Amino acid sequence: MNIMKKSIQLLSALLVLCGLGACNKYLDIIPDNIATIDYAFRLRSTAERYLFTCYSYLPALGAFETNPANAAGDEFWLVPTSGSNAWKIARGNQNKASSYMNYWQGNNGGKDLYQAIRECNIFLDNVEIVPDMQEDEKARWTAEAKFLKAYFHFWLFRMYGPIALIKENIPVDAGADKVYPVRSPVDTCVNYMVQLLDEALPDLPDKIENEVSELGRVTKAIDLSLKAQILVTAASPLFNGNPDYTGYKDPEGNLLFSAAADPGKWERAAAACKAAVEYCEAQGYHLYRFDPAFFQHTISDTTRIKMNIRNAICEKWNPEVIWGNTNSLAGSIQAQATPRGLDPTKTANGGTQGNIAPPLKIAEMFYSNHGVPITEDKTWSYADRFKLRKVTAEYKYNLEEGYTTASLNFDREPRYYADLGFDGSIWYGQGRFDDDDNLFFVSSKKGQPATAQNQGSYSVTGYWPKKLVNFNNVIGDGSTYTIQTYPWPMMRLADLYLLYAEAQNEVNGPGQEVYRYVDSIRARAGLESVVSSWQNYSRNPTKYTTKDGMREIIHRERLIEMAFEGSRYWDLLRWKEATAELNKPITGWDLDQEDAAAYYRERVLFNQSFSTRNYLWPLPESELLSNKRMNQNPGW
Repeated sequence: MNIMKKSIQLLSALLVLCGLGACNKYLDIIPDNIATIDYAFRLRSTAERYLFTCYSYLPALGAFETNPANAAGDEFWLVPTSGSNAWKIARGNQNKASSYMNYWQGNNGGKDLYQAIRECNIFLDNVEIVPDMQEDEKARWTAEAKFLKAYFHFWLFRMYGPIALIKENIPVDAGADKVYPVRSPVDTCVNYMVQLLDEALPDLPDKIENEVSELGRVTKAIDLSLKAQILVTAASPLFNGNPDYTGYKDPEGNLLFSAAADPGKWERAAAACKAAVEYCEAQGYHLYRFDPAFFQHTISDTTRIKMNIRNAICEKWNPEVIWGNTNSLAGSIQAQATPRGLDPTKTANGGTQGNIAPPLKIAEMFYSNHGVPITEDKTWSYADRFKLRKVTAEYKYNLEEGYTTASLNFDREPRYYADLGFDGSIWYGQGRFDDDDNLFFVSSKKGQPATAQNQGSYSVTGYWPKKLVNFNNVIGDGSTYTIQTYPWPMMRLADLYLLYAEAQNEVNGPGQEVYRYVDSIRARAGLESVVSSWQNYSRNPTKYTTKDGMREIIHRERLIEMAFEGSRYWDLLRWKEATAELNKPITGWDLDQEDAAAYYRERVLFNQSFSTRNYLWPLPESELLSNKRMNQNPGW
């Protein structure tokens, strides 16, 4: 439904969540024939449920189909029978008549975030009348609602650019100038979101004390981290003096984008990132490292580093996760990321689907074992990457000894082996560990266990996102596959470190402060520092000494570290690099072949096409037909 047609008096108070923790069903707390707003705020318990209704609108990023960043770009490719709405965007089918992943109105895979904002406004208008609450609790809940309101505006802003700011709900008797809202300029949108976060900050808790019932609710660390993310996005080329939008105005003649890039926006972003980093560290957040002392199996140093990487995502509430979304548990996505037939003695690998597939260009994105791109490493032959090699004992903790696979899979950084499953790779965990004699290995050439057993359950490229799969999952007898779910990490410290390094480089260029935060992430991943790696192994050994060169390094580091977490798509957009990356072909191995020489040939699956207009999504056409004060995004 259109924004202006939804009055605050038309609240459906029947829908309220029973709780944040894990309950996805709704309870009717309103007696028959008394569906009023007043009833929802008559008691603390009902008001809290209303707050949880506001939380329920958070996009479910831990489910593959409901996170648009998963399939709308190029990080995953799907089986031909897939009906994913986001994947239709990746294939060039986004449209204004019936847009996919529509978060403006809430259809075709999207949630109605303007309805979410109205729910927040209703809560803010009424929380003060709740009689059985302490004032400090009212202040905290008010802060949470303001944070959520800022987040929902940010989600819309990132998709549509200049948006309508719904600062308060519209009275029934409002005039046309109120009923039909206009879009606000980019800078106004950003300042309003930041204002809400600043207002919320003082009344949010430092940490969650009652973890049993409140984990996932907003804290100061989450608030500061979102502020940093918003300001980095606003300082990035898409929104900061973008020449593609020069002169773009609304129907009333108001400019919606700034005419020139403002370096001060990067300074503001860097300050926000620094404040968030320092606060999080003071609260005890730190980069996750796996501690084998609390593990019953013997593991190698190689495997320990891979556990550092995988568990930073999959171990619930680990000290790196700043914000875990309890309304979005990573469950089904793990089955989609696990190859079928890991254990050929079990029926169909416990019903896993194994159907989300990183393309070959994503596999090539990861560094060599020297911590530089494989196209830059002077010791690594990029031209020979498709040639065959047999696995020797020195690679036994990453690859199946004696197996023949492509050179592309040799001598890569630890994140390559932690994040990806592929033909000949170890699939660590699932009940098999380093001290077992019969580890799981992926075998995916034609006729082998991980190949297509039906039209929907296989990887079209020959790669799987192992990073997303909890190593404690167990392939059981028959068709059982026991999945250990975890709250989706909406923000973790590594993300924040890289945002800070990026902003600091834009302000002052490369230096110790920039290297420090990038190198801390590289060290956790078993790599040498940026300076050491580029000096010793890169064909461009001074790249890290210039702002442009370090920008490229930070971007690549971010794409690798945040792979498969829903960041790549939005990063490519805000950097304005999507016109380069999303016009490259999607390729994979030749799955129809039985022998290695034929299988390891690059096969084109799809030729993507991305134009300048795709940087901003189209506003729904029905919205523009109803509201003449709004106009369409450029190119649509």
